[in-house]
Amino acid sequence: MENKTPLLSLKNINMVFKKPGSLLKDQYIHVLRDISLDIYAGEIIALVGESGCGKTTLGKIITGLYKPTSGEIYFEGNKVSGIFDKKVTSFNEIQFIQQDSYAALNPVRTIYQSLYAPIKNKHKKWSKKEVDAKIEELMQIIGLYPSEQYLSKYPHQLSGGQRQRILMARAISLEPKLIVADEPVSMIDVSLRLSILNLMKELNEKLKMSFVYISHDLSTSRYFAANGKVAVMYLGEIVELGQIADVISHPSHPYTRALVQAVPVPDPTYKGADELPLKSMQLGSLEDRTEGCSFKERCLYCTSECNKKQTYQSSKTAQVLCCNLSTVLDKDK
Repeated sequence: MENKTPLLSLKNINMVFKKPGSLLKDQYIHVLRDISLDIYAGEIIALVGESGCGKTTLGKIITGLYKPTSGEIYFEGNKVSGIFDKKVTSFNEIQFIQQDSYAALNPVRTIYQSLYAPIKNKHKKWSKKEVDAKIEELMQIIGLYPSEQYLSKYPHQLSGGQRQRILMARAISLEPKLIVADEPVSMIDVSLRLSILNLMKELNEKLKMSFVYISHDLSTSRYFAANGKVAVMYLGEIVELGQIADVISHPSHPYTRALVQAVPVPDPTYKGADELPLKSMQLGSLEDRTEGCSFKERCLYCTSECNKKQTYQSSKTAQVLCCNLSTVLDKDK
């Protein structure tokens, strides 16, 4: 990276939610544990992991929708954690694309009204003609033209793919430097997913926007973040971080290996692997997580070392949260 200062930097982020319990005791769930992550200008990071691992919670912390319980956040070198409110202008430059495009758009507002409001709010001195010109430019970028066919419609009158493009138009209307996309293609037809992914790639390449792509699908993550990084999450921790091509080709953490092995191979002659490298198929729970490695109950390589606090180790391709990494790698030889 030419610019050594990250666009956004997370330092030891922890997130604890209170779960109301009985009259005697409430339960506190430690959702994110000591998350550190740097995102550079123009970079794509795929945040992958199974449902319930904390991906969306981390995305909402990045966009300022959640305030972390502890830890520090820096935007362009300036500390912004602890002061999330409407006065933090830097967070106008970080936008969120929701998973459910129908729920994210106001059902009683036309598409024109949904796009007009954020632009006018940012550029209060702009005339209606100037805002309309910006909306027309956005519609051209997202490939919905002639725009007259769409702007007067309500969200329920558009297809899932069209609504997802409108969400992108609304996000980029504020000219952000970073977009967090929370499973943007999971709720649309398979035939339309490629067009949405290609649109985001164009935004990254042409407008130099950074992306955090949240997904449980390694296939779409590998396509979209082909030249970027992948952060693999398990039970609120990033267990492996590295260039996505290297991590998928040579996964080091046992959980990453299980994810890679579960991806279907489009080859009729491929017989598949013998079995997933897991001791148990039972999904872990944030509520039952103990100290030490969060993956130890399902790991074939678990030893007494896994009961201790884990630290990041360097493999040939990535940073891996596994004190027992040398044992894991030695058993492969």
